[in-house]
Amino acid sequence: MSAAVGSCDASGTGPAGPNVWERTFRLWDPYFAVVWVVTVVFVLGAADPGRPVRLAAIGLLALLVPWYVLVGRPVLMAEGQDERRSLGYVAGAVLLFLPPGIMVGETRVLTFALIPQCFMALRMRWAMTAVLVINVAPVAGWSLLWRPAPRILFANSVSAVVSIVFSAAIGSWIIRVIEQSRERADLIAELDASRHELSRLSAAHGALAERERMAREIHDTLAQGFTSLLMLTQAVEAELDRDPAQARRHLALMDETARQNLAEARALVAGGTPADLDGASLPDALGRLAARHDATLKVTGPVRALPAGPEVVALRSCQEGLANARKHAGSSTSVAIGLAYADDTLTVSVRDDGCGFDAGAVHDGYGLAGLRARAAEVGGTAQVSSAPGDGTTVTVRLPVPAARSEAP
Repeated sequence: MSAAVGSCDASGTGPAGPNVWERTFRLWDPYFAVVWVVTVVFVLGAADPGRPVRLAAIGLLALLVPWYVLVGRPVLMAEGQDERRSLGYVAGAVLLFLPPGIMVGETRVLTFALIPQCFMALRMRWAMTAVLVINVAPVAGWSLLWRPAPRILFANSVSAVVSIVFSAAIGSWIIRVIEQSRERADLIAELDASRHELSRLSAAHGALAERERMAREIHDTLAQGFTSLLMLTQAVEAELDRDPAQARRHLALMDETARQNLAEARALVAGGTPADLDGASLPDALGRLAARHDATLKVTGPVRALPAGPEVVALRSCQEGLANARKHAGSSTSVAIGLAYADDTLTVSVRDDGCGFDAGAVHDGYGLAGLRARAAEVGGTAQVSSAPGDGTTVTVRLPVPAARSEAP
């Protein structure tokens, strides 16, 4: 009984999974063999009936061995999943047991191997039916066949009743253990499926976040560079005949913008720092950026080296602000870039004196939304202040490590 309980409890729930049940089930083979051999010894040592009857009973008991090996083991290892096969096996075992059980009373020792199998293979109702047949039918048939003394019949009847009660108690416990093991197995399978789903969603979220990051990078670098090239091309076409000197200046800007775009594309593919920041400080990078866009740069506060994250966000914010100023305010407006170093804050602003717009209205486009998302990634904020006819100011504030004071 204890082997059955232990094996059922380990079914598919241990760290080794189904192998735990398979390894523990192997204990049933020697257990069945020992009970069968003990039963044969009891039959051979019985005082009556005669030897021929006892040998015939042993011959019938021998049929249970191949039935268990060929049919019973697969059914029990499957934990009764196939109800029809389980019923077939238990019914066959009962039919093979009843004739020797009726012929020789000592054969009922084999019930110690058969009854646990009933609870392992069948549900409670069918298992108890099989237990009743195994305990009652042999005693009734044996008493009708041999007409024993009342005292002996009473002792055998009491033994059968005790066996039924004990089997019901232990069997119900075994079935509860099996059901709990199956519930745990279902829960583990559900948790495993949830873990896989969570992993899939996490991977999808990571891919989406990376796609959004790449979209911002392309929008803030390559797309803006191509827009600059297009606008410079239009300016050159208008200036070729009337102002060759200005056209040559714009051609030089086109060359520089194209080279910068190529450098940004290579940095984007390599996953490195932006081309403007490669080997340069943030004020130097913003100075080159301002020169390419005919803007002015004013730096306030003590300049110091900062982590790459805030510097990249500051540079991209300036690029976005300059692109918006060129696109919406026009090329004739003046643009000023402000870079302010404070103790624990870095502030960058882009101010133009163009036509402005209603900042409270809903606007389509990716630029401003991407600007706010980029600032939020490093714990900063982005604010756009504008009004019709009053220009536009884009201000980004980023938290940075506090400046360390020098010791005297």
